[in-house]
Amino acid sequence: MNERVAARSWVEHIMGMPVSVHVRADNPGRGDIAEAVASVFADLRRADRIFSTWRPDSDVMRWRRGDLALYAADPWFTEVQALCRVAETATSGLFTTDLLGPDGSRGFDPTGLVKGWAVGRASAHLRAVDRISFSVNAAGDIICGLGVNSAQLAAPWRIGIEDPADPKQIARVVSIATGAIATSGSYARGGHIIDPRSGRSVSRAYSVTVTGPELMWADIWATVAFVEPSALRVRPEWDAYTLAVTPARLDASA
Repeated sequence: MNERVAARSWVEHIMGMPVSVHVRADNPGRGDIAEAVASVFADLRRADRIFSTWRPDSDVMRWRRGDLALYAADPWFTEVQALCRVAETATSGLFTTDLLGPDGSRGFDPTGLVKGWAVGRASAHLRAVDRISFSVNAAGDIICGLGVNSAQLAAPWRIGIEDPADPKQIARVVSIATGAIATSGSYARGGHIIDPRSGRSVSRAYSVTVTGPELMWADIWATVAFVEPSALRVRPEWDAYTLAVTPARLDASA
C-alpha cells in the first residue's frame, strides 16, 4: 500500500446495532468522502424507518397490521419483498420471513435479509468515490470494496472471527480486499435463529461464516447453513460463496 495512504473511521448506531465505515485514502478527510459516508448512514436510517419490527410506524409493521396499502409503501419495501421471495426459493424455504415480531404478532419480517441488502446498497455511495478503499461493518457482517480509480488501494482488510463461546476472543482472521463476509451463530447469544421446518430455535457450539461477492447473500447463506449445515454445499450454482465453521473453544485454557 502507498505510504501516503491514511485511514479514518465513522460509527453510528442504526438499525439496533453499531455500524462503522472505514476508509483508506490519500486524505480520508476529503469532502467527497464525508458526503459519501453521510449518504451511507442516511440510507441505513431510511431502511430502519421502513423495515424495523421494533417501530410501530415502520412500513413493515403497518403492513402487518393492515394499515398500509402496497402502492403507498416506500419503493424499497416492494423491492425487498421480491428479494425475500427469491431467497425463500433459492434456499428451499430454509430462509423465511414468516416470523413472530417483538409485539407478539406473526407476519412478514424481512430482518434476515434487510441488513445485508441495506449495507450492500448503501456501499454504492462509497464505490462512486475516487481513490478510496472501504469497509462497512454492521455488527460483524462486513462488505469491503474499492472506489473509482482505486486499484492501487486494494490491500486486504483483516477481519477477525469471534470465538463463538467468548466474543472477546478472536478465533481466526480472514483477509478480504473486495467482497463480503457474514457470520451466524447462537452459542454466546442463545437460540435466536429459527428452523422454519420445526419452528424451533437452533443452538450449536459453533458459528458459520460465509464469504462471497454480495453481503445480502452471504448473510442469508450464513443463517441458512447454521440451520442446515449441508444447505450451501449441495448448491453448486452458489459456488462463489464459501462456508467455514468456527467451533467454540469450550476450554479457554486449551
